[in-house]
Amino acid sequence: MLQNLHIKNMALIDEIEVNFEDGLNILTGETGAGKSILLGAVNIALGGATGKELLREDAEYGLVELLFDIRKPQTRDALMKMDLPLLDDDSLIISRRIYPNRVVNKINGEMVTVSKLKETAGILLDIHSQHEHQSLLKKSNHLHILDRFGHDSIEGLKQIVEADYQNYAACREEYDRQQLDEETRRRQMDFAGFEIQEILDGALLPGEEEMLEERYRKMTNSREIMETLSRVYQSTGYEQTDSAGNQLAQSLSLISKTSEYDKNLDSLQEQLSTIDSLLNDFNRELAAYMSEMTFDSEAFQEVEQRLDQIHRLEAKYGNTIPLVLEHLEKQQAEYARYEDYEACRQNLEQACQKALDQYRLHAEELSRARKKAAKRLTEMIEQALRDLNFLDVQFQMEFRTLEQPAKLGMDDAYFMISTNVGEPVKPLWEVASGGELSRVMLAVKSCLAEVDAIDTLIFDEIDVGISGRTAQKVSEQLSLLGKQHQVLCISHLPQIAAMADVHYKIEKHVTDGKTITRMERLSEEASIEEIARMLGGVEITETVLSSAAEMKDMAKRTKKY
Repeated sequence: MLQNLHIKNMALIDEIEVNFEDGLNILTGETGAGKSILLGAVNIALGGATGKELLREDAEYGLVELLFDIRKPQTRDALMKMDLPLLDDDSLIISRRIYPNRVVNKINGEMVTVSKLKETAGILLDIHSQHEHQSLLKKSNHLHILDRFGHDSIEGLKQIVEADYQNYAACREEYDRQQLDEETRRRQMDFAGFEIQEILDGALLPGEEEMLEERYRKMTNSREIMETLSRVYQSTGYEQTDSAGNQLAQSLSLISKTSEYDKNLDSLQEQLSTIDSLLNDFNRELAAYMSEMTFDSEAFQEVEQRLDQIHRLEAKYGNTIPLVLEHLEKQQAEYARYEDYEACRQNLEQACQKALDQYRLHAEELSRARKKAAKRLTEMIEQALRDLNFLDVQFQMEFRTLEQPAKLGMDDAYFMISTNVGEPVKPLWEVASGGELSRVMLAVKSCLAEVDAIDTLIFDEIDVGISGRTAQKVSEQLSLLGKQHQVLCISHLPQIAAMADVHYKIEKHVTDGKTITRMERLSEEASIEEIARMLGGVEITETVLSSAAEMKDMAKRTKKY
């Protein structure tokens, strides 16, 4: 759950730190006190848009920190899969420090991307703002709600259907690509045949280019090689007075005579003799190499022409011989396809039909799972709506089959509702008013909360467009929701404020000529005074205070049952 919220230097907020608790946490305050700024700051911490205009005037930076106490094992597991280990006390800290020209995002002290923040937020809490009511008017969101409700039985099938769809779409794309008229087929076949023949005529061999380039380098540098070897032969041979061989022979003769006087010199004589023998062998091999080395202009021309041919083919079809041969195989396959075009087209058509049949098989299975989940979901929503003062409501889900395959399956599904006796059910967007939409969304959230692992639910003015008995029913529903989840709710209605397990007041103060938003947790007495303000407006009389206290007592009695 969300344990602590810390905001600094954001808009009207100088610094606020507040601890939240289990159950229903209600936030109230005058219009313009800064409730929207507070929720906006939470959104920012969870990856929402930022900008220097959000900073308090003259502030170097703005800071939003959220401290979560992670209790559910499935939440822990989900965070671990994201490589987000918890702190020692099973807590997790999200912080965003906003500077005029940059933003620093951290989770448990480590810098992360905005996308990581958003992904983490999806695991930890669900924020419902006023504009989200309107999302119910969008038909495509209805199927998303259903899939979220029936996740365990639906998600695996959705993944299979999506994979089937991708397979079918790729097959269909290839089939459409192969639709050629006879003239085009002949032209492409001739082109492929020309490239095939040109490469085959080249008779390329793997490794041939490297071997020829080595020969070419040797031939083009043969004169320099010969001159260098001649100098080496002269300096190491026995023909020149100062050559290494001649000097070595003289040295061997001298040590041989000297060894007669000291037998210990025999080993040195043997080493020198070995060196002389090795040098002699080297000179013989060098002389043989030089005698065999000749420049054949005809052979040089053949190597040069062959390399030119290889390079031309590489320039057209690939940078290396293996790539040219790979292109050859591709063109041979294309040629075979053009040559037997009708058979190839029939094979593709059969493959597409097989992929489509596979897709439909799993799409129908997915549709059955959805309809089964929809029956449970609509029954639960209908009951929740009755609890929210829709006395004669009917709530259903209509299923139609799409004409063409789609990534999410063949279902076109949307909610249907009737709010009055004798009226037929109609699509939700044709019937519901603003206040009705907010209650439908609360009912949906209540039902989803039973299957979601999300600990914290935040509602921003879920009470829009309602009053009286309906407001009382909404407060009771929020209280029930608060028994399963931590609920944070910004409200203007005294009925909802009275139902709070914990009540916070947000208000503006002027300090040193600056407007500052503050937030405080209210005591029992202060909560009654705040409810009285919500009931009575400007003047709070004893009668209004008495009504507020009575409303608080009634809420306590209601929560016991």
